[in-house]
Amino acid sequence: MRKRRGQIIDGVVLIDKPVDCSSNHVLQRVKRLIDAQKAGHTGTLDPFATGLLICCLGKATKIATRMLDADKQYVATLKFGQETDSGDLTGVTVADLGADYVAPDRDVIKTALKQFVGTIEQVPPMTSALKHKGKPMYHYARQGIEIERPPRQVVIHDLRLLEYDGATATISVDCSKGTYVRTLAQDIGRVLGVYAHLVALKRTRIGPFLLADAWSVSSLEALDDAQRVVLATDMLPEPYRLEVIS
Repeated sequence: MRKRRGQIIDGVVLIDKPVDCSSNHVLQRVKRLIDAQKAGHTGTLDPFATGLLICCLGKATKIATRMLDADKQYVATLKFGQETDSGDLTGVTVADLGADYVAPDRDVIKTALKQFVGTIEQVPPMTSALKHKGKPMYHYARQGIEIERPPRQVVIHDLRLLEYDGATATISVDCSKGTYVRTLAQDIGRVLGVYAHLVALKRTRIGPFLLADAWSVSSLEALDDAQRVVLATDMLPEPYRLEVIS
């Protein structure tokens, strides 16, 4: 079978990744819709997560590493009363307050969030893609093997409570690269003494690129000419223009 080649297209496409879909699957769909020969993205989102996924085409794949280093912004929803081994809804419950759960006061939550603003240390989750002896941590986690992970410094620029109903809290997180929002959720629950895990996550910004400017895959499929959504490399913000980094 002849290998599909596609056209030589250089540029960036901002996509709003849907839930229950891998980042690579979305990338491949975008690549086919635009008929691009070469494509890559600038940071994986877990299947349950949604939001901004930057798809780089052709020579624009050179910005991928730089975008991995960019600050990110998320909207995250935490469920109180339970903690999971992964820190999110995909994991196994390891602590559950059950009937003993007492909802923390809104002001108490706001005060707790302030403790995490600035430079903090996080222990990467065992279910992360962080490598140990050439293999991702989740490879060992699936075998029930616990690997010691030294804490890593990350920066939380801003952390705000958006909504709270007594059982779940939605927060806005503005952070540096390498921040695990599920670990942040877990740590917030521990500080509050009520446990917590992540039940929803949406990435709203990567560097200067905003989710508000992104296309859904379905809207891209509905276009007669999907190539018109490609942002040319010379139209990108200055730190990411191809001539600046080539």
